[in-house]
Amino acid sequence: MTSYQTPDSKKEEYRKYLEKSGVIDALTKVLVGLYEEPDRPVNAVDYIKRYMGAPANVDVEALKNDNQELKAEVMDLKKTVEELKATVGETKGEVQRR
Repeated sequence: MTSYQTPDSKKEEYRKYLEKSGVIDALTKVLVGLYEEPDRPVNAVDYIKRYMGAPANVDVEALKNDNQELKAEVMDLKKTVEELKATVGETKGEVQRR
């Protein structure tokens, strides 16, 4: 038997989730801040993004690509370090044998 939720109970469940996770408080604060702003911003959405901590004028896709490239470079550098450590170990062994 499947449990049936009414649309009202789904909404109530979702509202409780938003309240518990702090979303309602955060949105209330930003909207109060916008309301109390003496000079209304031209773009309210940008104001809300800025207030919530989103960086302005940032190309997220470019940052993701840079991040992937840097991760690959780190992996290559780690591999190089391990290879160099092995070479140094071999060299030390050869020097000690002489």
